[in-house]
Amino acid sequence: MLNELFANPHHRTGRIEVITGCMFSGKTEELIRRLNRAKLANQTIEVYNSQIDTRAGSNGLLSHDNTIMSSQMVKRTIEILSTTSFPEVVGIDEGQFFDNELPVVCSSLAEKGVRVIVAGLDMDYRGKPFGPMPAIMAMAESITKLHAICLHCGNPALFSHRKKNLKGRVAVGAGELYEPLCRKCYNELK
Repeated sequence: MLNELFANPHHRTGRIEVITGCMFSGKTEELIRRLNRAKLANQTIEVYNSQIDTRAGSNGLLSHDNTIMSSQMVKRTIEILSTTSFPEVVGIDEGQFFDNELPVVCSSLAEKGVRVIVAGLDMDYRGKPFGPMPAIMAMAESITKLHAICLHCGNPALFSHRKKNLKGRVAVGAGELYEPLCRKCYNELK
């Protein structure tokens, strides 16, 4: 009886995990690490990313340590539900770039027994909550907050400081546009 229960995907217990922090804190690295561990355990996985994130081209996640994992690019969050085969694990990178349907989609997946892992920035370059990430964090079973190293003083960094004065909230880039800073250094530059 017990073996039948665990073998039946309709009886799996789903959950939502969030990996968050500033830029260069290792969010995508940690997402890829968790997904690779799921693969090692012979679990089925699907990976999604927003079309806004163009750093790895049109079909992959790219961490700042140059680790790549293939993914499906979606324009709207609801596309995840229409393309998924409801695997055991779904990874979603750059959660802050998804629309406000992300919490609904993640909850739907978790209710169907899927382990959902979302990685994304918790704050934008102005230090304000970013996109649907606060709502996802509120409903998650677990949250991992990662820190980078402040490039000015070496303390733990939690802010993504935009080095160039660009218009708009979203400007996709890496070290040429952003640097991780601690609270003190961030406030001194603000």
